[in-house]
Amino acid sequence: MIEAAVTISLVPEAKNGPFVFRDDLASACEKVARLGFNAVEVFPRSVDEINATELKRLLARHRLKLAAVGTGAGWLVRKLSLTNPKARVRHDAEQFISAIIDFAAGFGAPAIIGSMQGRIEKDVSRVQALNWLREALNRLGRRAGSAGVPLLIEPLNRYETNVINCVADGVNILKALKAKNVKLLCDLFHMNIEEPSISQSLLKAGKRLGHVHWADSNRHAMGFGHIETAPVVKTLRSLGYSGFVSAEVLPLPSPEDAARQTLKSFRRCFNTT
Repeated sequence: MIEAAVTISLVPEAKNGPFVFRDDLASACEKVARLGFNAVEVFPRSVDEINATELKRLLARHRLKLAAVGTGAGWLVRKLSLTNPKARVRHDAEQFISAIIDFAAGFGAPAIIGSMQGRIEKDVSRVQALNWLREALNRLGRRAGSAGVPLLIEPLNRYETNVINCVADGVNILKALKAKNVKLLCDLFHMNIEEPSISQSLLKAGKRLGHVHWADSNRHAMGFGHIETAPVVKTLRSLGYSGFVSAEVLPLPSPEDAARQTLKSFRRCFNTT
């Protein structure tokens, strides 16, 4: 069954990012549950700055699931990436992600690698950068697999990275991995920029699809932009997709309005009440 999730950012530096709720985890979980979501997707500043016991208490109290945990603060706050030319930075990036994998696995949830794929710098060849990324994903994938959870890699549009931009890039790197539990996170906002056809690209992802970010063309809640949802929903159903569609969207015109619009679109598209 496809379930609806919504994002909560606990990263002050991401105050302008596409997160519906921010800063106050307890208040956000209460609002999310009251509105009718099934799950939350949490973006911590680091594992040292989020209390697992408190999160478990809040999820249990509000009958919510943890859909995924983001690693983006590693890039935003510390400029860590898996393709940095400096070995120490790559090592620290991998350690940061490993800690989040372990944290998320305690909830049966995957970690997301998006911005921490980094950017290919001018003195680094694409072949070398992809080799570094592939080696790290193999190690991180095995770590997640040993904990019984998948690991998610997210293609990002060309304005955010020059490493993994589209589904085809993601599929290619997954095919080259020995770790088989690494999946794709397909974000409809990024796909609207990079893919000739969102639905056809989802078909290319196929069984490698592990998570969906349910965001419209302008990074607002679905229905506030121009993405046609019918082909997307038809494709997800044809794939037998049964994961989360998560609102990684701007909190506009307000967090509550963005959340309500997300649920309105989710219920309309997936025939839920």
